[in-house]
Amino acid sequence: MLASPIDPAAEIAAAVDEYRDSNNFSVLLDRLLAISEVAELDALIAAVEPYHGIPEVAGPVYERVVAERPEDARALVILANAYWLTGRGPDAVGELASRAIAADPANRGAWHLWALSESSPNERMTRWLQVTTRFPDDELAKANLADNAASIASAERDREALQIALHTYRSLLRTATHPEQRLALEEVIGVLEKWQL
Repeated sequence: MLASPIDPAAEIAAAVDEYRDSNNFSVLLDRLLAISEVAELDALIAAVEPYHGIPEVAGPVYERVVAERPEDARALVILANAYWLTGRGPDAVGELASRAIAADPANRGAWHLWALSESSPNERMTRWLQVTTRFPDDELAKANLADNAASIASAERDREALQIALHTYRSLLRTATHPEQRLALEEVIGVLEKWQL
């Protein structure tokens, strides 16, 4: 593709400003698709970088990026995250996350989205356990594992899930540095230790 005569950074910034004023997603989508169609890919990627936190901006642009670079793990994760935040559903997110893991098994964001996208609570707990095994220092994954396990223990009176939750919360307590975080963890551990399942 030839270099675009447009400046994608300026065009996307203008589209986002207009969207913030009007809240008209249809107009935003039309503009983003038009920009994506003619912009040079690397310039488009750089132009949308400041807007990764706005999924309705990142999603449409990264659909083109992923179409042209189907094995780019970072692009797949950005698109999967945009899909997750806009409610595209666990199947679409899980498929993108799985592709990102296949492209780059060290991409932690891909693993997080893969675990999040599992709809079965027990399978989601198992996925978070896999993520914490692969990334033992990942405290966000540990917190998700502990929360999922505690939820399963409560809903299903599952002793194994309770032990996973307790073990994981205790692990988080050992590394917690903020007093408020330590207090919250101590409180949840105290509650879980009293459960009779």
